[in-house]
Amino acid sequence: MALSSATVNRAAAPLRRTALAIGISLAVAACGPVTATRGNLVDNDRLDQIQVGQSNANDIFALLGTPTSVSTFDSRTWYYIGERTEQVAFFDPNITERRVLMIRFDEVGTVTELAELGPEDAIEVDPVGRETPTLGRQITILEQLLGNVGRFTEGGP
Repeated sequence: MALSSATVNRAAAPLRRTALAIGISLAVAACGPVTATRGNLVDNDRLDQIQVGQSNANDIFALLGTPTSVSTFDSRTWYYIGERTEQVAFFDPNITERRVLMIRFDEVGTVTELAELGPEDAIEVDPVGRETPTLGRQITILEQLLGNVGRFTEGGP
């Protein structure tokens, strides 16, 4: 018994609709934002457990983990830095949440200061634009390309 083309087309229609639905679902899902958390984004529940004058460095280490950074000039100042970003497709990521905590300890390791730093506390750094000179001479791209002609042996190493 031979199948007519109308019967084959009717049988393939649900398959085409399913494939179309899957394709549309994948396209919509690909446009959804990708969320990434970097660093140590301390939540308020853990932050509320820190008591200035009572908590010590061991308590902070157990509660928040290793600090993101320790001050260069004062090892008794710890920083916990974290941020959450969202990125849609190939666009630049947007920062949705950023938190910088500074915890300062006294000589015996008790918390003396707990502060959340914001953008207004940042210091603008102007990088030096000088370049370090290197030995040798600079060659152009053409000299690099022509310099490699004939350097390769037949058959490889």
